[in-house]
Amino acid sequence: MKLRLFLPCLFLALAARVVGAASAAPAGASDEAAKRWAQYEPSFKTFAELDAARPFPPGGILFVGSSIFRQWTNVSEQMAPLPVLNRAFGGSRTGDQLARFDQLVPRYAPRIVVYYCGSNDLKAKEADAPAVIFGRFREFSERVRAWSPETHLVFVTATRSPDRVPLWEQVDHYNALARAYCSSTPRRHFIDLNPALVDASGHPRLELYKSDKLHFHPPSYEVFAAVIKPVLERLWREVGAR
Repeated sequence: MKLRLFLPCLFLALAARVVGAASAAPAGASDEAAKRWAQYEPSFKTFAELDAARPFPPGGILFVGSSIFRQWTNVSEQMAPLPVLNRAFGGSRTGDQLARFDQLVPRYAPRIVVYYCGSNDLKAKEADAPAVIFGRFREFSERVRAWSPETHLVFVTATRSPDRVPLWEQVDHYNALARAYCSSTPRRHFIDLNPALVDASGHPRLELYKSDKLHFHPPSYEVFAAVIKPVLERLWREVGAR
């Protein structure tokens, strides 16, 4: 009887520790970094609660990034039977992905990471150059490699959204840098979404977008799935063969 009482208590105690794990910004963080850490704390507390209630088995496929992925709420269903977990958090920039790396990648021990981030960097009040933004993606990639050399990382292009037409040149530059890097780096892969998001004349398919002309209507993610899933299925066969 004592053992039966002890085990639920132990589980609740461990769950509480997980939920409370994401709290303080890293030591030495700047005021801006600490502010952004606090901004996303509610998202990471929610992630911790979900993990405590239903742990995700290690060795799956992890989606990380900003709101374009965060709003893909049925990605697990659309990628099925591939084992997919979405841990994107809205409004995030490439620096936020780095700051939260330990809570995003090692925690879930994925064999494949799918990355969408960088658009918000380009439209920030004090936007960085594409090369600087790409440098943070490359640093994320290097941290993945240092943690697990066998893990694959998939870069999904920043979208040429209708609300950011003046920034398309910078978007293209960022994507081109990532394409070149992925083509020359083992276990790094590049997926270009943009051809599927335009019509025959090269204009954005406005029916895919919400009124902000940045984010997508839920049915539009079928377009994402049609482009991304075949790549993940191929990679999953490859990692499963090892």
